[in-house]
Amino acid sequence: MDLPLIFLALMSIAMLAYVVLDGYDLGVGVLLRRASVEHKDTMIAAIGPFWDANETWLVLGVGLLLVAFPIAHGVILGALYLPVTLMLIALMLRGVAFELRAKVQPERKFVWDRAFYAGSLGASLAQGFMLGHYIVGFEQSLIAYLFAMLIAPCLTAGYALLGASFLIMKTEGLLQRRAIGWARGSLWLTALGVLAVSIATPLASPSIFDKWFSMPELIALMPIPLMTLLLFVFAHIFLRRLASDAANDNDRGLQRWAWAPFVCALGVFVFAFLGLAYSLYPYLVIDRITYIDAASSGEALTIILIGTAITLPAIVAYTVFSYRVFWGKARKLSY
Repeated sequence: MDLPLIFLALMSIAMLAYVVLDGYDLGVGVLLRRASVEHKDTMIAAIGPFWDANETWLVLGVGLLLVAFPIAHGVILGALYLPVTLMLIALMLRGVAFELRAKVQPERKFVWDRAFYAGSLGASLAQGFMLGHYIVGFEQSLIAYLFAMLIAPCLTAGYALLGASFLIMKTEGLLQRRAIGWARGSLWLTALGVLAVSIATPLASPSIFDKWFSMPELIALMPIPLMTLLLFVFAHIFLRRLASDAANDNDRGLQRWAWAPFVCALGVFVFAFLGLAYSLYPYLVIDRITYIDAASSGEALTIILIGTAITLPAIVAYTVFSYRVFWGKARKLSY
């Protein structure tokens, strides 16, 4: 009985890691179209050592869903077949564009910059639509599809917030100042998305509503929405302060607090994920399939756990190593 819960936790960790890590480099890709020609190479250099490894978490999370919870995998991927297909096409386009933009003649680089932007935007919108459709239990109604279409740009804004905040940490000069403006522009659309998910999730299921609004659960769970709100407020305060430092050419203040918006955005995603995880537990498909019902046999899970125990530490190790090696400010990409 412990093995399905272990795999549920591992899958959740993998998906959270993917959303946060690949979220910021998808956000940088979405913001690429707003950047000037001279800044595009620096933006690409900022995510260059990390973006490919970040997608490993998606492979791990979906792989665990497939091998540990095959019944839920069939239902979820079947319901999301079209947006998943579009997401994979967008991710492939993005990967090809990333590699080829560095190999073509300078006058042709803009083609692959646009392709990288299109792939990043398409993947972000597809993931947002999938999240919205999943939250309403794959309901086939106009309201459900409209909700999913609302979450699509909101999650994209969240990724843009992560990406812009990452650029504030990793860059300097005019690009860093522009990233502050991008982050401020993305903040409140992200907040709208978190609010919409927070309202829709308990309305999608009476059992979820009772989990949140019964006593004493209501009091015990209050820190989750309060911390999320505070993180949005702190992000706004830090971004306003950084904008003021940029306007006054206070480079010392800029670099001193450059980390703060990214930490706030990271915290928003973590607390939003915790709230969503609590709402859904123990279901993998709301009110239809629990993680126990969907789990593979104990013998199969034991074998899979051995493989995961080898794979997961390796992923964590090279992720930590890459961030340590490439710590510091990014410079313009050159060969």
